[in-house]
Amino acid sequence: MKKITIALDGFSSTGKSTLAKQIAKQLGYVYVDTGAMYRAVTFYAMQNNFVSNDTLLTQNLIDHLPQINLKFVFNPELGFAEMYLNNVNVENEIRTLEVSQHVSKIAAISEVRSKLVEQQQQMGKDKGIVMDGRDIGTVVFPDADLKLFMTANAETRAKRRFDELVAKGDIVAFDAVLKNVQERDLIDSTRQDSPLVKAEGAIEIDNSNLTKEEQFDKVMELIHSIMK
Repeated sequence: MKKITIALDGFSSTGKSTLAKQIAKQLGYVYVDTGAMYRAVTFYAMQNNFVSNDTLLTQNLIDHLPQINLKFVFNPELGFAEMYLNNVNVENEIRTLEVSQHVSKIAAISEVRSKLVEQQQQMGKDKGIVMDGRDIGTVVFPDADLKLFMTANAETRAKRRFDELVAKGDIVAFDAVLKNVQERDLIDSTRQDSPLVKAEGAIEIDNSNLTKEEQFDKVMELIHSIMK
């Protein structure tokens, strides 16, 4: 059976990563969470005081890009790869609401996108890959065999994100999470470099009222129709 490239794009908290992990596990494919890469760069910027609620020292971050080494290391106990920043596991640190509040601003920097897109394209050169993010079907793999565009209403996505953070023990307010989701939607959709848009030929999936199982079954049907 031929190997294919699967690109998942969409708004924040639409379950892209969860679905991508399910697909990769089912097919034995490589899974790449590009959002984790942007989150890791954001975490680096926060560590070095390049970004805060009031400021973004863009040039400082650009100058430091050569010093930022990102890699995914497979964790057999979890069944997926975790994000390492300069050889340090930062998987938990990059999933906080604080990182979420800054990541869209960092991802809008052209030099950051250029560095990460180049790495992402290299990862997928042999196909057999599932990659999720904001510009996978439009920029990273415009010729992907299957392009999906994930969406859901903002309140549903905020509730999912809120539940996820609370389950981890984070103390957050739902209104703050909803505001973050809405702000990220605006920044991601209006940035000049690689804005979040539905790629040409992408299949849109609104999972506001779909269970994870229903969504997975629907997507696997699409995949098998392509792989025949």
